[in-house]
Amino acid sequence: MAKYDERHGGAYDRGAADSYYGRGFRPHYFTGGTYMSPEVTESEMTEAEIAAYTAGYEQNEMEGNFKNYG
Repeated sequence: MAKYDERHGGAYDRGAADSYYGRGFRPHYFTGGTYMSPEVTESEMTEAEIAAYTAGYEQNEMEGNFKNYG
């Protein structure tokens, strides 16, 4: 199993957060803190960064850890 950088704002973290909050699959990450630094979009990401985002998203989907808005 691959090991990903899980820093807040990173690709893996953003994938997991998008899944958790019920947002669609949209690879991206932030160069620093989430919403406090420039956002890197999918067209600017490397294959490894997209893989990290995907892994975070899929891991959270598999765990079923979703925000309860009720």
